[in-house]
Amino acid sequence: MFLTITTTGTAENPATDLGFLLHKHPDRVRVENQSHGTAHVFYPEATAERCTAALLLEVDPVALVRRGQGKGRGGAPDAALAQYVNDRPYAASSLLAVALSGVFRTALKGQCVLRPELPEQARPLRIEIPVLPARGGAELVHRLFGPLGWDLVQAEAVPLDEQFPEWGDSRYVRLVLEGELRLADALRQLYVLLPVLDDSKHYWIAPDEVDKLLRAGDGWLAAHPENGLISSRYLARHKRLTQDAIERLELVRLAEADGSEVEEIDNAVDETRDTEERPVPLAVQRREAILAALRNAGAARVLDLGCGQGQLVQALFKDVSFTEIVGMDVSVRALNIAAKRLRLERMGERQSARVTLLQGSLAYTDKRLAGYDAAVLSEVIEHLDLERLPALEYAVFGSARPRTVLVTTPNVEYNVRWETLPAGHVRHGDHRFEWTREEFRAWAGQVARRHGYGVAYVPIGDDDPEVGPPTQMAVFTQTDTTDTADTADTAENTDTPKEGEAA
Repeated sequence: MFLTITTTGTAENPATDLGFLLHKHPDRVRVENQSHGTAHVFYPEATAERCTAALLLEVDPVALVRRGQGKGRGGAPDAALAQYVNDRPYAASSLLAVALSGVFRTALKGQCVLRPELPEQARPLRIEIPVLPARGGAELVHRLFGPLGWDLVQAEAVPLDEQFPEWGDSRYVRLVLEGELRLADALRQLYVLLPVLDDSKHYWIAPDEVDKLLRAGDGWLAAHPENGLISSRYLARHKRLTQDAIERLELVRLAEADGSEVEEIDNAVDETRDTEERPVPLAVQRREAILAALRNAGAARVLDLGCGQGQLVQALFKDVSFTEIVGMDVSVRALNIAAKRLRLERMGERQSARVTLLQGSLAYTDKRLAGYDAAVLSEVIEHLDLERLPALEYAVFGSARPRTVLVTTPNVEYNVRWETLPAGHVRHGDHRFEWTREEFRAWAGQVARRHGYGVAYVPIGDDDPEVGPPTQMAVFTQTDTTDTADTADTAENTDTPKEGEAA
């Protein structure tokens, strides 16, 4: 995926001011990891008269499949090949929009600390995208970008094959935009309209997407004649979310027409008396439950197995009662992101001694994992094929044998409560399975008996009386301190919860 932004200037107002606006120096190549690949920012040309910034996004097709929405293993067989063989590495889409928001985050907000006057200035801009999916063709491109102040909107159809013109045109266009706009406005338009033209978003659609849409559309979307179409496609046609977006956009339009603030128009609720609190995200509730269980177990030296990008490792590090923290993951990219999150390179020697990041696989025994107080497998087991679970079981419970093991996994029964999750779909495209409460307890009980552990169960999130909690956690406590694995019949509380625990 490729995009260029070009501007012109003079000796008094040099074009290289683009570097200040984008917070990327024209003399350097910037490389940033994204959830679906690697983004490169560089300047093919940078003079006072003309400056061009280029964004190249290299998509990792394996990461794309693992992080994509849809069914896990066992989905429709005819869709399996399409997960890997598609246009995503080449055609601009929501993946490029995500990269724009990550790489040019400050520019999207219209901020520049060194030159605060620059973001408010309109500049001559030329934006080119060589390959852009356009479901609706060139005509829709003009309908979307035409009302936004561009002097030139050029959408040239890309032929299916230049050597066989009789085959006709593809659904892709070469987009060129020219006009005098603020850079922040141009970037926000692209952030919204790229996935709209592709008519597909390649990440989870949650209620906060409405807020993102309205933030990016501030100043132009409410008055756009196609705001209904834009909202529907941007929100992947979720009716409830689309209706919410359209209602809020109408409030913005009325406020602008009346010369007042939205809060003055939408005054049906007295905010001073509204005591309803926003729900705590499930990921935060999960981390808090894990930390509470570790503290209750008196653990000081903790393993985070399958640590991913290090969110839990970071939370553990903030609590000084955890004296040694080890995060392990098979993905080098995830470990690099975790290291950046923790700012390991900036830590003092004493602080950095508390944290270790290791590459490793839970399918194999690893002597480095032995001797710890506790191990956490947070949302890990469901990413493994069922036939590989015994290997993980032995590596953790049979070989490493920490005194306490915490395992969290989704409760598939709760999926019916997710409004944005289609029926029959798992919560993440890489989930090989999702268990009911009964299935999870059957597995946990067998593991405990085989390896000399007791096990208790803790609900995480709202414990629905019909379908249970969204996340289920098993707390394994070692009852047999010998090195022999199959002393399992001594394990207590393996099949039924203790009094007061969720069923």
